Amino acid sequence: MALFRSTTSTNIHPKDQDLCIAIEEMQKANYFTFVMLINMSPLDRKFLGNVTFLMPTDRMLSKTIIPQNAVSGLLHRHSILSSLLFEHLQHVPTGSILPSSMPENMLNVSNGGGRRSFFLNNVRIITPNICTAGSFIWCHGIDGVLRLESNMSLHTFSNSAGSVASASLVASPPSPSTVPFLPSPDDFPVPAPQPADISQHNSGSSQ
Repeated sequence: MALFRSTTSTNIHPKDQDLCIAIEEMQKANYFTFVMLINMSPLDRKFLGNVTFLMPTDRMLSKTIIPQNAVSGLLHRHSILSSLLFEHLQHVPTGSILPSSMPENMLNVSNGGGRRSFFLNNVRIITPNICTAGSFIWCHGIDGVLRLESNMSLHTFSNSAGSVASASLVASPPSPSTVPFLPSPDDFPVPAPQPADISQHNSGSSQ
């Protein structure tokens, strides 16, 4: 019988305080299943630095069959190794490609310009800026489970924000409409987020 960590953040080492804070915010917004998946998966040090989680609602995850050995892959597919508020994502143009934490999985951007018209692959961000109290970890609610986009290959390059992963099409060089793009929060300064109204983050009642 498999033994899992508790779905609370109490089992996480104190030095990982930023992840503890993010988990508490996820729980307050009723993203309990996503928290359970974090606790089921072996702790990846990637998730203790700059990262943005994309969280399906409890209802959407309840419709998804996730084998125990696939939990880590799902978390990597639903995260970006950069701390991005929704205000940062709004600057990313349609046709851009964001690398997820899973090297073979890319996130294709469709940006309609509105707060409820930002899509990554097959999902839409519906509850932005759920996790904002920490220093490195942000998270947003999405309306589905991200499908795997595996027709890309990764290259590594350095820019002003440091070394980041980017993507290029395997079959042909990327066209101007599919330029690999990973925004840095420093590129788009925004005011500090105001405390969120937790009632607007209820993933169960709002979906």
